[in-house]
Amino acid sequence: MLISIVVPCYNSEHTIEPLVEACRQEFDHRNDYELEMVLVNDFSKDGTFEVIRSLAAKYPFVKGIDLAKNFGQHDALLCGFQYVTGELVVGMDDDLQNHPEQIHQLIAKLNEGYDVVFAKYKKRKYSFTRNITSAVSQFLLFHLIDRPKDVEMSSFWVSRRFVIEEMKKYRGTDAFIQLLFVRTTRRIADLEIDHYSRQEGTSNYTFRKRMRLFLSFMSFSTIPLQLATILGTLFSVIGFIMAIVVFIRKLVDPEIAVGWSSLMCLMLLVAGILMLMLGIIGSYIGKMVMTMNRTPMFVAREELNVPSGRTHRRNAADWKRAPAGGKIETLKERSNASSEKTE
Repeated sequence: MLISIVVPCYNSEHTIEPLVEACRQEFDHRNDYELEMVLVNDFSKDGTFEVIRSLAAKYPFVKGIDLAKNFGQHDALLCGFQYVTGELVVGMDDDLQNHPEQIHQLIAKLNEGYDVVFAKYKKRKYSFTRNITSAVSQFLLFHLIDRPKDVEMSSFWVSRRFVIEEMKKYRGTDAFIQLLFVRTTRRIADLEIDHYSRQEGTSNYTFRKRMRLFLSFMSFSTIPLQLATILGTLFSVIGFIMAIVVFIRKLVDPEIAVGWSSLMCLMLLVAGILMLMLGIIGSYIGKMVMTMNRTPMFVAREELNVPSGRTHRRNAADWKRAPAGGKIETLKERSNASSEKTE
């Protein structure tokens, strides 16, 4: 059985080679599995792709993809999905905080009848700030997204190929791999494993990137819009009740003074809520515009150890959205068809 491991790489020139060597050694003594690795360089600032180039020249099972700009970890994973050929697909980071021997533990759990298995860390070896933001994100997503409530998700996972094939059809913006899994199947489980300390450097996930990733959940949920409706209704009711209270108090005591300070506080509160709701609606509209103008989720600049002419050589902008049940054609096919009509 062929196992495809997809690794998004960013500034990992010192860790990606040890990771590949560890995976090779782990699978060398396993006769029941063959190894394929897809290394996606997400526009690293160091010599990561040169290391990937040397690994691809050394090992035929290593495929290297160089992205034209920094698209983010999850878009890089989606890019890597286009090149996998294995029956099972593994996603893992490039920082050596997960060890290749743990892959077999996840596969064993997968064989119990699941489609996706996530690693659940006994103790996360992240920085203090990342642990806090991860905990907040997990809590909010736990309540805002329709997902299995007893499963903890992470960036280390194994999935069956049909799930990956379905995820490749995603044509939206701001991909969130874990939520794409949830949208595809409910046969999801987790497995508790060790999490190792980072071998080199620090995390490339800044607070800004983590916040952007968290906000991408709006591509998979309409709960913020429902929340806007609920808050709008609630404040309308409160305003109506307060108007009645003020009217009755004025009838009972005509000399009572109307509070300017309380009025200003109420106006500022309502204005703030209105701006928040407009911002949420604007985010959804922006995502619709980005999707309609076919903003690419990834663009592959260079490919290594990838046979020419393979159908997976494409990026997200190469496809137009077809009607339900219709055929999706590439831009090249459309251009050829136009040329034939002209002739």
